[in-house]
Amino acid sequence: MAKKDYVQICEDIISTCGGESNIANVTHCMTRLRIQLHDETRINKDEAKKISGVIDLIVRGGEYQFVIGQDVPALFAEFKKHDGIKTGGEIQDTDAVKQDIKAGRENFFANIMAFIGGTFSPVIPVLIAGGLTGAVLTLLTTFFGVSAEDGAYKIFYAVNQAAFYSLPIFIGFSASNKLKSNGYLGAFLGAILLYSTINNAEGLEFFGIKVQQIAYNSTVFPVILGVLFMSVIYKNLQKIMPVYLRTIFVPLITMLITVPVTLIVLGPIGNLAGTWLADGVLTVYRVAPAIAVMIIGITTPLMVFFGMNNATYPVLFLLIAEIGSDPLICTGMAPANVAVGGACLAAAMIAKNAEVRSVATGAGVTALCGITEPGVYGVLFVKKYPLIGAMIGGGAGGLLAGLLGMTQYVVSTPGFISIPAYINPDGTSRNLIVSLIVMVTAVAVSFAITLFLGKRAEKKSAVN
Repeated sequence: MAKKDYVQICEDIISTCGGESNIANVTHCMTRLRIQLHDETRINKDEAKKISGVIDLIVRGGEYQFVIGQDVPALFAEFKKHDGIKTGGEIQDTDAVKQDIKAGRENFFANIMAFIGGTFSPVIPVLIAGGLTGAVLTLLTTFFGVSAEDGAYKIFYAVNQAAFYSLPIFIGFSASNKLKSNGYLGAFLGAILLYSTINNAEGLEFFGIKVQQIAYNSTVFPVILGVLFMSVIYKNLQKIMPVYLRTIFVPLITMLITVPVTLIVLGPIGNLAGTWLADGVLTVYRVAPAIAVMIIGITTPLMVFFGMNNATYPVLFLLIAEIGSDPLICTGMAPANVAVGGACLAAAMIAKNAEVRSVATGAGVTALCGITEPGVYGVLFVKKYPLIGAMIGGGAGGLLAGLLGMTQYVVSTPGFISIPAYINPDGTSRNLIVSLIVMVTAVAVSFAITLFLGKRAEKKSAVN
């Protein structure tokens, strides 16, 4: 495959979006360039999908997501060179806000999922780095005799713990940016919730009003609700406050209102909602674990296609906080992701066109490592039969994972590249062996089904 011309791709995207002046904000996640526009009527969606280097264009909650692949940071770097384009940060365009509100009214559920997914997506690299550092610690203590008293252990342990203890700060920043508010005030709110006199504090009161004791470092819903409230206060103050007073009084008043309301009202609501959700998910899993994991295995490619996969992260964190590992979300996504890889590699074997074969091979290898967007958009939903093969393979792997009690101990991108995440911290190898069996099974089934269906499809098309 020819080397991508990121400068040209950048210019083409800008052109199809209506020019620099129409681009309100540009960010990116692991595989997608995410663009918000001032005037959505000026984008040419059909032409955008035809741009060389763009796998697909997905629209979610007023955000235009250009599916690029794992090299999206290189494209994002080209956008940062354009002074007329905001890359992250604050947007105060009233027309864009009105359009987002209108879109939210038309499809409330889709916008909720887009908000949650868009909030967690930028934080994923931190979670993967922090989570897999925990796996590194297990390897060091189990196979290399490193003691918990060693300086190296303490440093890596700090990396692991800081990622998740500080999660409300990262989520506060990301959620606030997603809402087109002030990201740093969102991070500030997260930091306040983690402060020693507030986080899990007993007997705290605010002018005689009792503040509920909550461990904010182990839940994300309170800071999300707090940022939602904060963004409303902040934006309204920006409208009514004279320009020469905004710098001082808007942030001050915003936080003086937001923090007490979050601690007294929104924090307890978010904590209760999180508890109910965790209990509900665990109940379903305990009643029928194999079926529950199988459903995740089957539906993961669909969740990726519709941009809903990152919206499952709150459930993942609740499970880890509740039982110390994730036997459902990442456990189901692991066979699903590698099954996408198996389906893509089978499609590559069948393909007669060299370019199609190259795309499918690259997407297959990437999916085996846990990144499936290139495969989902570039192969599965193009040919259709690889989608069937991937869903059957993911379902078979998920069913086996549920039956054998597979789990994932740290947060990471589910796939072969994150295999240390399946090592039990106690040093036993059963879960690791089970995980390898599950993922190999998923790849084999998806490859075989896709190969069978693909050859039939090719024969049928040849006859016609």
